[in-house]
Amino acid sequence: MADISLSGAHGAADPGWLKLARSQPAGVADKPRRRRKLGPGRPIPYGAALGPVLLLILWSIGSATGFIDDRILSAPWTVATTGLELIQDGRLQENLWTSFQRSFWGLFWGIIAGATLGVIAGLSRIGEYLVDGPIQIKRAIPALALIPLLMLWFGIGEGMKILTIALITFAPIYIQTHDGLRSTDARFIELAETLDLSNTQFLRHVVLPAALPGFLLGLRFGVTYSWLALVVVEQVNATSGLGYMINLARTYGQTEVIILCLAVYAALGLSSDWLVRFITRKALPWRKILAD
Repeated sequence: MADISLSGAHGAADPGWLKLARSQPAGVADKPRRRRKLGPGRPIPYGAALGPVLLLILWSIGSATGFIDDRILSAPWTVATTGLELIQDGRLQENLWTSFQRSFWGLFWGIIAGATLGVIAGLSRIGEYLVDGPIQIKRAIPALALIPLLMLWFGIGEGMKILTIALITFAPIYIQTHDGLRSTDARFIELAETLDLSNTQFLRHVVLPAALPGFLLGLRFGVTYSWLALVVVEQVNATSGLGYMINLARTYGQTEVIILCLAVYAALGLSSDWLVRFITRKALPWRKILAD
């Protein structure tokens, strides 16, 4: 009885899937199904600008409709006009160059300290015992809380500002470099021993390639932290720089100047991050960076 019911051409006992197959045109059932691809998808040209552009549009609409009070947040066109005036006066370029120098030198010494200590702690147990503990203690203390002490030791000049930026930026570089060295594949070390590589060859062909991904990741964090630290240190007795412009604008209630300087800070941070990511793509062509 079961064989008769299933083999009937149009019997009432036909399964539902069999009726559906009979109702489809010829060739449809054999058509291969498209597989859904996993992952973030294809990159969109200029996709990174979508978020900032949307924010600018909402800001413009809010200012044009009066939803955003100009005394709280100046309109985009007011900020743009103020920026053009400051550029014509030369004040924006001069203060921007001062801020760039402070951030550059602070990041430079932070890179030197972080990479050097990371290599020492990553290649030697004794180095790790001597270096890692004090750095972890330093990490537990906010670098900005050290500013009063640094002011007593080094004064309120440029040296204190650069040192503060270096103290904030070197920690992520150290951590990522140290972790990259400690996570080196043991097979590479065994291969280097089998090939009887010298210490110089071992550093060049094994250590540096192993530490490079972590170092570049730490550099990406360090670049961002350098601009964040710059905002703070330029509030301390600065007579030039973007932070000085913000302090002066706060005194006179110039909201548009404050927003302009913050926008410049944001542009510098985004461009610096993009530069590090570009260097990472060129230096590590074998890695697929999903963030891009």
